[in-house]
Amino acid sequence: MKISIIIATFNAGKTLHRCLNRITSQLNQETELIIIDGGSTDNTHDIIKSYSSKVNYFISEPDKGIYDAWNKGIKASQGEWIMFLGADDLLKPNALSMYLNKLRSITDTYQLVSSKRTMVNINGKPIYTVGSCWQWPQCIKGMPISHPGALHRRTLFNEVGLYSLKYRICSDYELLLRKKDKLKADFMDEITVDMQTGGMSDSYTAIREYYQILMYTAHISSFEALFRYSVMLVKYTAKHLLKKIGIKHHT
Repeated sequence: MKISIIIATFNAGKTLHRCLNRITSQLNQETELIIIDGGSTDNTHDIIKSYSSKVNYFISEPDKGIYDAWNKGIKASQGEWIMFLGADDLLKPNALSMYLNKLRSITDTYQLVSSKRTMVNINGKPIYTVGSCWQWPQCIKGMPISHPGALHRRTLFNEVGLYSLKYRICSDYELLLRKKDKLKADFMDEITVDMQTGGMSDSYTAIREYYQILMYTAHISSFEALFRYSVMLVKYTAKHLLKKIGIKHHT
C-alpha cells in the first residue's frame, strides 16, 4: 500500500458526501481510505455506510479532538505515506495520481511531500492559493506548507512520535518542527485540495499555540519567539481590521 488517506469526522453530514465522492473516484490498489469518527449523532454514519465498499477502515467512538482521531488513523493505516483531509476538504481530480507519480521520483530520504491548496468561500468560489515547500529555518515564520493533502512518510511518525494532544489547532505544525533542519521535504507545484475558509487555524488561539511551539519545540530564543509572535499577531489583527472595512488581504 502506497498512500493512506485519513479523514476525521464529527457530525459532518453537510459536507462529507462531497468529500468522499472526490476521494473514492480516485482510489486504486495503491491507496486506502480510513475514517475515524468522534461519535457523530447526525447522518454521518449513513453517508459512510453508503461508501462502505471503498472504506478500508472505520471506527466511531468519542475522542479528544482531531489530533487524537488522526493518531488512531495512523495506527490503523497500512500505507507507506499518510495523507490527512478534513471532512469538508475537496481533493482535486487526479490529485492522487499526481502524488503517486511524484513518489516514484523521490528517494527514501524524503519524509514529506506537499503541494498547494485553494481557499474557497462557502459557495466554493476560489479566493486565494497557498502552499510552498517546507524549509528550515524559514518554517519558523509560520506553517509554509498546505497540510491538507500533504503526504507524510510513515518513518516520520516512527521517529518523532504521533501528534501531541497539548495543542488543539497547530499540532500538525509542531510535529514537523520536531526534526528541525533534519526533515527532508519535497514540493509538488500543483493544487491538490480545495479548502473552505473560516477554520480554527485563523484565530488568536492558533497564534498563541504558534508562540508556544516556537518556544518548546523549535527551541529558538525567547526574544525571537516573542518577535515572531508579535509579527503574526499584528498581521492577523490588521487583516481582520481591513476585512471589516471591506478590504480583503491574505498573508
